[in-house]
Amino acid sequence: MKRTLINYFGLLGVISLLSYTAAVIFAPLDYSGYDWMSQAVSDLSAENSPSRSLWNTIAAPYNKCTLVCLMSVCLYVQGRLTKSLRVGIYLFTVMSWISGIGYAMFPLSESGNPDKFQDIMHTYVVTPAVVMLSIASLVVLIVGGLRNKQYRCLGICAAIALGMMFLGPIGMAALPKAYFGIFERFSVFAAAGFTAVLGVFLFNGFGEKE
Repeated sequence: MKRTLINYFGLLGVISLLSYTAAVIFAPLDYSGYDWMSQAVSDLSAENSPSRSLWNTIAAPYNKCTLVCLMSVCLYVQGRLTKSLRVGIYLFTVMSWISGIGYAMFPLSESGNPDKFQDIMHTYVVTPAVVMLSIASLVVLIVGGLRNKQYRCLGICAAIALGMMFLGPIGMAALPKAYFGIFERFSVFAAAGFTAVLGVFLFNGFGEKE
């Protein structure tokens, strides 16, 4: 296929994943005593976190690249794919907008101690909205992908992402708090990873041939 500019925007999804991964790995260098096995990723970017500045620097491309990539996917799939696949992609994009804006407006004020308005919004408004939209979008994509042989791979990728999202809370509930951070990362990387998947699909024109 002959790629156009919008196809190359798909590579931003991969860049966003790399940016997020680098932030998760290197931001703890500025957070003395941070325990990745027991602490949440959001602790690294909390308002009073010593690693907030480094996190913002490394993760700067993350939200921007994510949104540009997903909006490009939304534009590209108009008139293409099946209705269920398009709806799933649109829902996933809405989730990413809410995540990008919501967490920026309401960062945790104190790591692991939600007791202020912004913490309440972060924990009880933004996060549930993100989780529900993530699950809804991935379920729709799984159903739509598995029903269409051409896009079965997309459905399988959505199923893997959804499995990671569920594995996180299951592990956090079943195992001691000392392992909270490990399983929390399954959930947070599911969305970032699936964004990269959609970006790769866009780069390849969703398998279309001239």
